[in-house]
Amino acid sequence: MSTSSLPELPLIMVDNAVKAALLEDVGRAGDITSQATIPASAVATGVIAARKEGVLAGVDLALSAFRQIDPNLDVNILSCDGDKLEPGTIVARIHGSARSLLTAERVALNFLSHLSGIASATNAFQRKISHTNAKVVCTRKTTPGLRSFEKYAVRCGGGMNHRFGLDDAILIKDNHIAVAGGVIPAIESARAFAGHLVRIEVEVDTLQQLKDALTARPDVVMLDNMGPSLLRQAVEINNSQAVLEASGTVTLSTVQAIAESGVDIISSGWITHSAPILDLGLDIEIG
Repeated sequence: MSTSSLPELPLIMVDNAVKAALLEDVGRAGDITSQATIPASAVATGVIAARKEGVLAGVDLALSAFRQIDPNLDVNILSCDGDKLEPGTIVARIHGSARSLLTAERVALNFLSHLSGIASATNAFQRKISHTNAKVVCTRKTTPGLRSFEKYAVRCGGGMNHRFGLDDAILIKDNHIAVAGGVIPAIESARAFAGHLVRIEVEVDTLQQLKDALTARPDVVMLDNMGPSLLRQAVEINNSQAVLEASGTVTLSTVQAIAESGVDIISSGWITHSAPILDLGLDIEIG
């Protein structure tokens, strides 16, 4: 993937998150293992490489970890976010103080492995539906404090982002509908409240609710836990009036059939909250 198609992570956001992780890891006395076993003058070269196939994400956070621990470390980045990795692909080579290198190692790898796992999972979903016009998007089911980075990782894997928080779009879900007294009054109230730049999405779980919702002209309709047959009917009923989003029970084995129903968007919480890490490791280069 071209890096030009990826959003840019603000440096202050990256550095603050990495600083918090480093402070958590170095504790009250620093890396006492490295201090106890490695001379202060020792120099080493560490190589970060992929141990499994996947998609890379989180390079800026790894770079920040090494530079915050020791600005004198020479960090040579050899792979970019969005790159496809094969086992053995080198991501970075770091040279300098051995103590500094090993102190920053775990935080750098934690971010890289976690975010690359999300990018890899997203890419696996997106490859399954590449023959359709549907797009995989993430949800708000993210790790507290890491939402921006996890959503960025989704983009690295070829997916797109849903809303980032409660404040950037209106999403009327079943509980809102229950309290508001129905789909139509909920949408009408939202329309009266929202500014002209705020999009309105409503969740429905039956075809009748979809028909009701469309009379109130929402921008997006989320079709919750509908199988491929119902989704195809929903697409026909909608007739391009609103963007259609399929949600619920989305897995690698179901995503293709969901996409082939004709929906526009497929949202998945799994790609952020349950994607396994991508195995990346740092080894000291000998010789």
